[in-house]
Order: sequence, then C-alpha cells, then structure tokens
Amino acid sequence: MQLGINLGYWGAGMDADNLAVAKEADKLGYAVCWAAEAYGSDAATVLSWVAAQTERIDIGSAIFQIPARQPAMTAMTAATLDSLSGGRFRLGLGVSGPQVSEGWYGVKFDKPLARTREYVEIVRKAMTRERLSYEGEHWTLPLPGGPGKPIKLTVHPQREHIPLYVAAIGPKNLEQTGEIADGALLIFPAAEHLEDTAVRHLRAGREKAGKTMEGFDIVPTLPLAVGEDSQVDALADMFRPYTALYVGGMGSRKQNFYNQLARRMGYEKEAAEIQDKYLGGDKDGAAAAVPRQLIDSTTLLGSVDRIADRMQAYAAAGVTTLTLAPAGFTLEERLTALRAGTEALERAGLA
Repeated sequence: MQLGINLGYWGAGMDADNLAVAKEADKLGYAVCWAAEAYGSDAATVLSWVAAQTERIDIGSAIFQIPARQPAMTAMTAATLDSLSGGRFRLGLGVSGPQVSEGWYGVKFDKPLARTREYVEIVRKAMTRERLSYEGEHWTLPLPGGPGKPIKLTVHPQREHIPLYVAAIGPKNLEQTGEIADGALLIFPAAEHLEDTAVRHLRAGREKAGKTMEGFDIVPTLPLAVGEDSQVDALADMFRPYTALYVGGMGSRKQNFYNQLARRMGYEKEAAEIQDKYLGGDKDGAAAAVPRQLIDSTTLLGSVDRIADRMQAYAAAGVTTLTLAPAGFTLEERLTALRAGTEALERAGLA
C-alpha cells in the first residue's frame, strides 16, 4: 500500500505550510500529492506550483469538477500538467454537487452518471491525440451544422496513458467508476465498512468491463492526527466540525451523498440529527451530535502503533493508496504527522 497526501483547498491561510508539507512528502517517498477545488482555488494552478517545486511525487486532481470545464479543456490541462511534471500527473474527476454545479457554474445537476461516462470517454479520446468527434446525450463534437471540424490535441503527454480517477460515493457511481476508471477517490471510508460501502460495487463494475481489481487504485482520504492513545477522544473532537459540515451541510437535504453514506454505515438516526441541526443553523449542535466512533473509524488518530493497526485494516479491505490529510495547528505538527504516517506504514509491514 502506498501513501499520498491531500492538501485540500489553497487559499485557506496555510499556503506556505502546504507547500512545505508537499516538499516533505516528496522527500519521505509519498506516492502522490492531491489538491482539491470547490469555488475558491482551482486545482490545476496549485498542482503546477507543487510540481515545479518537487521532484518525485505524483500530483493529482482530487478533483477537477466536471461542471467547471469542457472535457476537451480537461484533456488539454491533463496533457499539459503531465508534460510539465515529467509524467507525474494523475487525473481525478467528479461531478461536484447540486449547489456548486448549479449555483456556481450554472450547470444543471442532472444525470450525473451519464454525464460522467461521456466526459471520461471524451477526455480519454482527446488524450489519444485522435481527431476528436463524439456524439452523445450531453456533448456533440463538432457541433452539427456549423464551421467546427474534428481537431486533435497538439500537446504530447509525457505518458501514453494518464491514470484517470473518479470521486465516487453512491453504489451506482462506484460501479460505473469500476467500469470506466483506473481508480476511485473515496471520502469518509471506514475500513470495517469498506467492502460493503465501496469495494463490492467497484468490483461489480470491473466485472462488467471484463476486468479484475488487479491494477485498480482504491484511494480513500483520511485526516491524520498524532498523539497518545489516551488523547484519542480529544483528537477526534478536532474533526467534529469537518464531519458535521459534510454529513450535515454538504448538498441539500434531499441530496447529500455524505449523509447517505453515514446512513449506510449504520448511523441512520445520528445522520438525520446532524443534518437537522446543521441546516437549522446550529452548527455547534451538529458537531456535538457526530458520534465519536464515526470520526474514529474515518480518520487515523493516536499513536504510531494505533495508526499502523488501522493501516493494516485498510490494506486488508483493499486500499492500495492511502491518502492522508495531516492535521495540526502549526506546520511542525503537520510535518510530525506526515513523518508518523511513513513510520506507521513501516511498522504495519506495508512499506
């Protein structure tokens, strides 16, 4: 099992620290550095900045939002980043959510599975440097009856095949991801629930495509906080607002993928309470309502030995790249957590 890091969103006041974390991860042998985007920093610019100041670590978009870019533009960006980084780019895609898609980008959040499938097909075709033509429900290239003509990508990617990942949560999206992608980006993954909530759906998609799980990259992201095992409760409290935001406030009441995931993990009543309080304006109450076990099972907390045990559980559940989001109030605390990640991987016998 490999390790990655996720820098999250740029512009949150820790930009210099984030770069230092990326550089340290590069020195420590982490496999990939992911960057996210929502409606602030864009991931492509951040990744180019990180790639220019690192040597070995891959850079990955987690995620490029599908409603933000035409698929041909994403192919251009992927090819450019792969070329500039010397073949270190991984392309992660996702549909985002209804509030961002419709409120920020003005793109209707409908038929996300069909839209993702078409998008991936166009991106893959464009990156082969064939002349691009496509007829689908959501995209038609070139547009009929006009001056457009099939064009091919002029940039040569460093590699013939750039790994393509899809961020997936729901069962149908996970199955399609197994069918059409090279890897899956997961969030709030509990090792003990991973087979039921994710892996079996990914496997079904691979089987539909006539493939096995061999070579398919399962990539969950977990916050990481290091301390004594006696401090686990206090460490878990650090992530209450984060968990409450996603389970309670990310998306609408009817369409919150993270809330639905918590319910599938057995937190039906708790997920409803968190959402009710969060959407009612009681964010502190929503955070207090998050079960400690939900936080503990979807993060890495405590001593290096405790974290190593959890890493073994994730590896046994099928995880191939474990992405860490090292937490801390200072840069040194985050770097300490980063180093603890590599030490835990070695103690777990997974390095």
